[in-house]
Amino acid sequence: MKIAIVGTGYVGLVTGTCLSEVGLDVTCIDINEQKIKLLKNGGCPIYEPGLEDMLQSNMRAGRLHFSTSLAEVISDIDVVFSAVGTPPDEDGSADLSYVLEVAHTVGRTMSKYLVLVTKSTVPVGTAKKVKAAVQEELDKRGVSIEFDVASNPEFLKEGDAISDFMKPDRIVVGVDSERAQNIMEKIYKPFVINGHPLIFTDICSAEMIKYTANAMLATRISFMNDIANLCEQVGADVNMVRRGIGTDSRIGSKFLYAGIGYGGSCFPKDVKALIHTGEENGCSLDILKSVEAINERQKSLLFNKLVKYYDNKIAGKTVAILGLAFKPNTDDMREAPALVLIDKLLKAGCTVKVYDPVAMNECYRRIGNSVTYCNNANETYTDADALFMVTEWSEFRILDFDKVKSSMRHAVIFDGRNIYNRDDASAHGIEYFPVGS
Repeated sequence: MKIAIVGTGYVGLVTGTCLSEVGLDVTCIDINEQKIKLLKNGGCPIYEPGLEDMLQSNMRAGRLHFSTSLAEVISDIDVVFSAVGTPPDEDGSADLSYVLEVAHTVGRTMSKYLVLVTKSTVPVGTAKKVKAAVQEELDKRGVSIEFDVASNPEFLKEGDAISDFMKPDRIVVGVDSERAQNIMEKIYKPFVINGHPLIFTDICSAEMIKYTANAMLATRISFMNDIANLCEQVGADVNMVRRGIGTDSRIGSKFLYAGIGYGGSCFPKDVKALIHTGEENGCSLDILKSVEAINERQKSLLFNKLVKYYDNKIAGKTVAILGLAFKPNTDDMREAPALVLIDKLLKAGCTVKVYDPVAMNECYRRIGNSVTYCNNANETYTDADALFMVTEWSEFRILDFDKVKSSMRHAVIFDGRNIYNRDDASAHGIEYFPVGS
């Protein structure tokens, strides 16, 4: 079976590489010629632990290929996975132009039966538009070729994507024909032989599952952040609260950590898109509107704590930021809290020094020389008036507090991820302000 993956972003490249890992013949396609050239030379355009090595090994084995043209390979392809971007429009809806362009291309160039699988996160009803786009092109050509459309949402965590794909909690596939279901079963058989569930649904339900899952996780994050802010006001400790409710089997312990908000490529845009879908269908998703509002407010939390600490006199202060990516083990800064904090600090007249193990180039691409880029954590907080802990990379989990105390101009830490301990910091003469206690 031969597979084409259209789009070599995060989802497409991980999907294509992992499918080739189990023996399938995969061609990854992207119109970005520079990206394809890099991939053909064994390079990897995104940071994801283990991905580059797996990519190179499958290229050497002859199972993984790259191209800039779907039309050139489609005659041999049995399944096309559409993994192109669905960025949010100004109104929060998902931009489906890239998804529909793939569908039109398939309709213009296909010569035999195939399954077109939407891997991108798309609103409910997108499959109908995709099917109509393919059929429109076939009608223009005056040909009758059978095809199926399927929905196969991804559930990958950046930084742990390969493990998520190779050992999934579940695989969800929406189909409307037995033929398409049989083909998808063959593709995913290597991933479910150890008991991981392969769940088949109707297409609309599959499209809804991804949005619902991300919306629920985002809700848990914003809920705990709201509780954390209340804990600070009443003298409670959100970490104790989290442990207390996390042991309840009805609730569970995951995604209950207080912090400075979620970012990344999924949660922000998916919450916005689901809100928009609700509005289009006369359903006001008020809980999700609050989730989004709380999250945006939370991204400014450390800045607000700094302003309060210095009694509104922060102009001229030097602030060190450890961590730029929205989470560890990725260089992704989409919707990252660090960007909000940097913007607010610069507008307030602060000097900002930053360090991240892998996201420095991405930060420079986004904001240029407006901040000082440092080579390590110690260089970042040296001569600083405050230290913001923003992304909980492993190398930040244990700081040399003696060095922090002696290096900083004013030893105060604002911990946006609650990875340190107030007593430890205080014992070294460092003032410490976490989230929610």
